[in-house]
Amino acid sequence: MNPTIKVEQVNKSFSKKAVLEDVSLTIEKGQLYGLIGPSGAGKTTLVKMIVGMEKADSGTIQVLDKKMPNLAILQEIGYMAQSDALYAELTGEENLKFFASLYKLNKKDQKNRIAYAASLVNLTDDLKKRVSAYSGGMKRRLSLAIALIQDPKILILDEPTVGIDPALKISIWNELMRLKTEEDKTIIVTTHVMDEAERCDYVAMVRDGRIITSGSPAALKEQYQVTHFDEVFLKAGVKHHENPGAH
Repeated sequence: MNPTIKVEQVNKSFSKKAVLEDVSLTIEKGQLYGLIGPSGAGKTTLVKMIVGMEKADSGTIQVLDKKMPNLAILQEIGYMAQSDALYAELTGEENLKFFASLYKLNKKDQKNRIAYAASLVNLTDDLKKRVSAYSGGMKRRLSLAIALIQDPKILILDEPTVGIDPALKISIWNELMRLKTEEDKTIIVTTHVMDEAERCDYVAMVRDGRIITSGSPAALKEQYQVTHFDEVFLKAGVKHHENPGAH
């Protein structure tokens, strides 16, 4: 079985500044894969390249056995960007309808998917409101609903829970777990929150455009001989800088 996503030796620079250096990773079908690292580490650029919105300077990215960028594959990817790409003058429902119309859904499916996505993110009662009246957290939730609208095989979520209240954060993570186990969806999440990272099957830690370590959370804790997952990042970071005097 071929992996769902394969990134091989990818490099990317913006105006001569290297943003990603020699990044390789493999994501299996049905895996919840975490990309962890501070802001500016290169996570967003990497997910944009997997979606096909940015092109690699060198290296290759394959999604569902197709070389990216590939327009046909976009039908299979639900993408939630870090900044909300919403139509503020439209209502929540109109936003969902617009994005649903981009996919090959019949009217009944469209209606069902909109109802499902809205209820999942707790927006059913707010669908008739204009997005310009939404709070930041509501906009994040609407962006997540849009990413789920066409029932994609792959979900790529860039910092999905930033600005979302703790109770809803838990319910969103529970739903991600369900989508992974019951619907066999492949999910990539970028985050800098360690307790979220620990819920992933596999994590890659990104720092200064490189993957400094990767593995399952349990394996990484064992490898770095720590009890708390955030200590892995600290230890891996020290090793990455090859500064033997640092603790």
